[in-house]
Amino acid sequence: MSSNPEPVVLGKIGASYGVKGWLRITAYTDAVEGIFEYSPWLIQQQGEWREVKIDRWRFHGNTVIALLEGVETREQAQMLTNCDIGILPQQMKSLPEDEFYWRDLIGCEVINTQGYNMGIVDQIVETGSNDVLLIKANAKDAFGKEERMVPFVTDQFIKQVNLTAKQIIVDWDPDF
Repeated sequence: MSSNPEPVVLGKIGASYGVKGWLRITAYTDAVEGIFEYSPWLIQQQGEWREVKIDRWRFHGNTVIALLEGVETREQAQMLTNCDIGILPQQMKSLPEDEFYWRDLIGCEVINTQGYNMGIVDQIVETGSNDVLLIKANAKDAFGKEERMVPFVTDQFIKQVNLTAKQIIVDWDPDF
């Protein structure tokens, strides 16, 4: 698997459920059942990614449980507890031109409309009302900032996203 790009983590395998190999699934997708739109899965076990196929899945209360091909006992299921669930980047769905996957924004250089380099997107935080870019400021930031938080509100603060150039243009005061 070393020649392939790093998988995109979509969830995690939880505890076993029952005695026939079922597993609880924690999905990081918008809708919990969205994780099952991708197949095959890659699971990371002892630092190595391997392919697995979903035999079937179902809702169980507010969560979902799944049965993976070849997992038939509680003991086999318990060996997979806490494994990350991923897919290859090329399995991800294409988005409309004005939408972005968070993973594509991480590492982008952020420059304000006056040309000031504010730093690099380190992570993105979901706040409920809007997402927020957490920007790691440059080592010698003129304003003494270590990090900045800029709301990801297009047209108002986010003026342009150029994923090819890995650059985001923002209307934001670097001293804020």
